[in-house]
Amino acid sequence: MSIYFDNNATTRVDSEVVRAMLPFLTDQFGNPSSMHDVGAAAGAAMKRARQQLQALIGATFDHEIIFTSGGTESNNTAILSALEVMPGRTEIVTSAVEHPAVLALCGYLEKTRGIKVHRIPVDQHGRIDIDAYRTALTHHVAIVSIMWANNETGTIFPVVRLSEMAKKVGAIFHTDAVQAVGKLPIDLKSTAIDMLSLSGHKFHGPKGVGALFIRSGVPFHALFKGGHQQRDRRAGTENTPGIVGLGKAAELALECMDEENRRVRSLRDHLEKGLLARIPNTFVNGDLLARLPNTTNVSFEGIGGEAVQFLLNRKGIACSFGSACTSGSSLQSHVLEAMKIAPTAALGAVRFSFSRFNREEDVDQVLQVIPGIVKKLQDSFPAAVR
Repeated sequence: MSIYFDNNATTRVDSEVVRAMLPFLTDQFGNPSSMHDVGAAAGAAMKRARQQLQALIGATFDHEIIFTSGGTESNNTAILSALEVMPGRTEIVTSAVEHPAVLALCGYLEKTRGIKVHRIPVDQHGRIDIDAYRTALTHHVAIVSIMWANNETGTIFPVVRLSEMAKKVGAIFHTDAVQAVGKLPIDLKSTAIDMLSLSGHKFHGPKGVGALFIRSGVPFHALFKGGHQQRDRRAGTENTPGIVGLGKAAELALECMDEENRRVRSLRDHLEKGLLARIPNTFVNGDLLARLPNTTNVSFEGIGGEAVQFLLNRKGIACSFGSACTSGSSLQSHVLEAMKIAPTAALGAVRFSFSRFNREEDVDQVLQVIPGIVKKLQDSFPAAVR
């Protein structure tokens, strides 16, 4: 039986989520916009899902949530909207370690529209340079887009503080919270955050559905043009089964938050301590004090993380080498590069990300097999090991 430690890439859909979705794939198939009882049932289910998400992220109103196809669409929508509704402001502030869903768009806007992008550096622990951030904030900035937690290292950014700083220059503040939602307590009512992106498949919901929180009163320009769905903010017939699943996943995530921050964290710590004790020239990347409870990024000095992942996979253990969204590239992780991790360590980095479906015996199995894997690789390339 396989062991799955790649939950930052995607998660297993909870069986309760599947049960909640099934009726909307069969009997309750109505269009939420239709003016009859079949459509009304779908519409009511969407309303319930909004309320479930509202509770998870601490939004003031359920109508502050629009459903999207996932994190990438939400991120793109937030950034492109801000550039439209903030005339005369032609700059974006982001970090050097954002997900490609943000960095790729920013690079495209630089090349095609002449938008100035400030990529704020991070230190060796992946923590944002506050002084550089403060310097980049001017009245030319349309939007700040800073992730809540990094997908590779788990490092948590102080987005509440960063949003307050952005407000002083009148910029819209957006956070890509795809990795944070469902893992960390969030109360948007008590923050200055204007927009927040999330994706259902990161917390045991279905793939292909997510949401964008838009604070009431924040100006917004829709990305899609068409019908009047979702208060004219996102045209197109809604993915009702997916949305229902997203709502149920949000409800379960809120119920399991204590477990996420206690039992799941203890599993991660057990793995880290075991690896560091058993394998020389091994260390953990990221901020060890402000980090997601489910994530560890471990470097095995002088060997390839891709090879470690490959050999673990042959043992039935799934983990990741860098981010799933950049897999297949032999280049060093842009996150670890920004952290100035030495190439011999960065190329040996492996990410293990946990969920509530993992058990202690899963960790014990990894600790049993990985020392032999690392030794085999070190023996194959002894000159690379320092």
